[in-house]
Amino acid sequence: MRKIARVLLLLVALPVLAMAREVPVQDFFKNPEFTAISLSPDGKHIALSVPQADRTVLAVMRVADNAVIGKWDYGADRHFREVTWVNNERLLFTVTVKTGAFDFEKQTGDLYASNIDGSKRIDIPNGGYYSIVDLTPEDPATILVQRSVDNAYLFKLNVYNGKLTTVATAPVEQGSFLVDHDGVVRFVYGVMNDGRNRTYRREAERWVLIHESERNGATYVPLGFAGDNRGVYMAKGEDGRPETLVLVDSETWQERKLSSNDNVSPSGYLWSSDRKTLLAVRYEDGLPYWDFVDTAHPESKAYAGLVAAFKDKAVTFMRASDDGRYLIARVYSDLAPPAAYLFDRKEGRARFLVSSMDWIKPEEMSPMRAVQVRTRDGLTLHGYLTVPKDHPGKNLPLIINPHGGPHGPRDSWGFNPEVQLLANRGYAVLQVNYRGSGGYGNAFEGMGYRKWGTAMQDDLTDSVNWAIAQGIADRDRICIYGASYGGYAALMSAVREPDLYRCAVGYVGVYDLDAQRDADFMASKAGRSYLRDAYPLERSERVAQSPAYGVERLKAAVMLVHGEKDLRVPIRNMHFLVSQMAKAGKAPEVTIVEKKEAHGFRDPGNNVNLYTRMLAFFDRHLGSKNAVSQNSQ
Repeated sequence: MRKIARVLLLLVALPVLAMAREVPVQDFFKNPEFTAISLSPDGKHIALSVPQADRTVLAVMRVADNAVIGKWDYGADRHFREVTWVNNERLLFTVTVKTGAFDFEKQTGDLYASNIDGSKRIDIPNGGYYSIVDLTPEDPATILVQRSVDNAYLFKLNVYNGKLTTVATAPVEQGSFLVDHDGVVRFVYGVMNDGRNRTYRREAERWVLIHESERNGATYVPLGFAGDNRGVYMAKGEDGRPETLVLVDSETWQERKLSSNDNVSPSGYLWSSDRKTLLAVRYEDGLPYWDFVDTAHPESKAYAGLVAAFKDKAVTFMRASDDGRYLIARVYSDLAPPAAYLFDRKEGRARFLVSSMDWIKPEEMSPMRAVQVRTRDGLTLHGYLTVPKDHPGKNLPLIINPHGGPHGPRDSWGFNPEVQLLANRGYAVLQVNYRGSGGYGNAFEGMGYRKWGTAMQDDLTDSVNWAIAQGIADRDRICIYGASYGGYAALMSAVREPDLYRCAVGYVGVYDLDAQRDADFMASKAGRSYLRDAYPLERSERVAQSPAYGVERLKAAVMLVHGEKDLRVPIRNMHFLVSQMAKAGKAPEVTIVEKKEAHGFRDPGNNVNLYTRMLAFFDRHLGSKNAVSQNSQ
């Protein structure tokens, strides 16, 4: 009887398997149709960055009729980034360089300005290292920019001739200024090279320290001023907990709580068109959502209506036109890559502009759901589980996919090409924001410091065991794959838990902690300070926590991927791991090295080759081709 029941279940599952189309690998890694979009202050024009084969071009379109009135193409291997409207006729942008067909993007350091019809172009040397503080609409010819070199500097930049005038300096090594609505410098917040957080208030032409904490301690970040120039919006993270939005009276220092989330800090803020009211706070606690803190403001009602209109999707907003009439919404979901819409508040209509990947069919993609995992030491981790479309989500081959960083980045809900490719081929994918991840408060991030290879790996092990206990994962078909720190975590997990994983993929991964002393970020004081805080202090600990020194315990099949030009994680990491494996009588089953790639492949052809071979590797060890039929028996 039991055998008959199994056969019946198999027959029920087979039609689902037959209906699932294998989406071509290249569909997930084609260049998107746009990378950035922004609206002019008067709402009459849109700037759009468009990838085209070996370059990215910039175009300005008229909203009324979609006519292209300006186009910029700096030639092969040039890519537009950080495009900003500084007034209705002028744009600022940086251009990155890709030297050679398969190289990676590099900052030139230059900032460019041009009228929207292509006239009056200028090059501002080293301008690419400035960030914009205020657009100074009262003086359209200038903007306020900042740059940090030992101290923080605030400048007035003439966007027509490139002239810089110093406005203020502050004793913060990596600082950000805040000016009020009259253009008066009032605060500076930043991080010192040793990781300390500092906030200063400007009083009588001098800076007064009002907050200081260690790297993973409390935060007190000035965001902007209310319309009266007295109230200041602050992001306040007590004892390193997730930040709370408060409104502080800058004269009495009384504060009023406006918004918070127990698990995560805000990931974005939505301002009124005049920048005098903070309308809403964005959180990514599971699925992204907006908390509207000023529901009476007429612009809040428009934004809230748009969020409600795109049900089951996430919505972010570009800067609105100065009069608040026109808004650009960026809309995406776990099943759909971003698309842009223009909303006219006066007409009450949203108009589709462009999709980043219109060849992706959402109905073929797999849903991503938020999950929580309890660790062995009682910590609650948040993450995401994606299972193949239309599958009941039980007894599946599982790939756990730790993110890179590790300190600062996090996994979020949304369309992820890697995850969707793996799910399309029959794998469940688990992404967990282990301790050390960003977004959950400074203290949570600090829990990962010096815990590489120990507690951070235990978090991944506990997450896999959770998936097994839930019946999601087949305990005999589990692999781990990650890039950068994720590559480290993949190999270290396979070393620490040799009986848990069938295979491990390390992509541009760290395998010898001391090899990272050759990394590019070690050129800066801040980078060296970070490494001292994040890494184990003693050589013996670094050896114990480096996967290259534990390869004798490896049972999993190994695939390694690296770019020879990688400066962030030098390829000597991979070479040393391979040599250590050889001493132990082992070897990677698959090795991919691209001579002209760096820290993560950018060429679509290289990516197709990488993921095609990765899928074949997983299939040999996890057998997803028959996942539905096997797991339905």
